[in-house]
Amino acid sequence: MPHPVVTYNQMVVGIELSDDEIDRVFHALAAATRRDILRRTLSGEYSVSALAREYDMSFAAVQKHVTVLEVAGLIVKRAEGRERLVRADPEMIARARALLARYEDLWRARIDRLDALLAEPAGSPSPTEEPKNDHTRNEGG
Repeated sequence: MPHPVVTYNQMVVGIELSDDEIDRVFHALAAATRRDILRRTLSGEYSVSALAREYDMSFAAVQKHVTVLEVAGLIVKRAEGRERLVRADPEMIARARALLARYEDLWRARIDRLDALLAEPAGSPSPTEEPKNDHTRNEGG
């Protein structure tokens, strides 16, 4: 049985994340506060000070979380007067989603192959196994 062929959308291939970007994205998403900040900024732009009011931590701590998200490319920060406004970056989120979709495709293909192997009747050779001939056994002759 041949292995399934995986085809990727050409747009996705052109925007693959580097190993460093992957590390930064998953590090940024590892903290619940950062995931919540990202969730909030998906619906609109917030000032860092408005975000800080939503959490039981110092402004500086929230600012550090925002910086981690910004370095990962998951949010974009811009200055407006004295305030710093942040919003989610849908492009980077799409790139991270594409990466996770590729992992999902890989695991689904592996599970499908395992299901096919388990569905084969007992004693039938697997697709990679050669059938055994009687002359290959040495019966003390």
